[in-house]
Amino acid sequence: MQIFKALSDIKALSFDLDDTLYDNKPIIEAAEQAMLSALLKHAPASKGRDSNFWWQHRLKLAKVEPELRHDIGRWRLLGIEAGLVELGIARNEAKKVAQQGYDAFLDARTRISLTAEVNELLTALAERYQLIAITNGNACINKMGLGEVFEFSLQAGPGGKMKPYPDMFQAAAERLKLAPAQILHIGDSHRADVMGALAAGCQAAWLDHHRQPVSILPHIRLTDVRQLGALITA
Repeated sequence: MQIFKALSDIKALSFDLDDTLYDNKPIIEAAEQAMLSALLKHAPASKGRDSNFWWQHRLKLAKVEPELRHDIGRWRLLGIEAGLVELGIARNEAKKVAQQGYDAFLDARTRISLTAEVNELLTALAERYQLIAITNGNACINKMGLGEVFEFSLQAGPGGKMKPYPDMFQAAAERLKLAPAQILHIGDSHRADVMGALAAGCQAAWLDHHRQPVSILPHIRLTDVRQLGALITA
């Protein structure tokens, strides 16, 4: 752990989820495959279309409606629907099949297990601080077994614009009835988590997986989320 700025009084810890509490890459890969399998089952015309095909339709939608990017679930769903329509499937049927494909994706995407060490860390931290999640993704704290440890979770879209926009940080502070400076946000993305948290007036802990040089420093830099255990005895 590197300390760049002295931490002031902390009342709550805000966690990013993906790639902060677990490795998200294999989870997304499995979810993408579940989506492709479901689409093939319900729409044989999708045979041979890989994840990039559906991604390109999402990009096209984002050019027309940029705000969609802030709700990645809805963005993905509408991208699937657009791709199915392009494949010649009637709009009403495309809506139905798109939902089936998205449901398969979401079911696999939310099958997340934390390591025993991370679970133990969060349980210990929760005895001293209020814990919340602020995520641009759609992982579910309840399905991860964190519903009793975390006060609540905010997701981009329903919870406001995605990080680094201040919406979710501000909403969290209001809901916790705290000043933003009393929240330490922990995340792996320098842009979304560090710059977003600092701009919103929160303190920031950066989980720097790749030891990247940056000009805007967080309060602390971590190489392993378990280093947060130092906050328990601080």
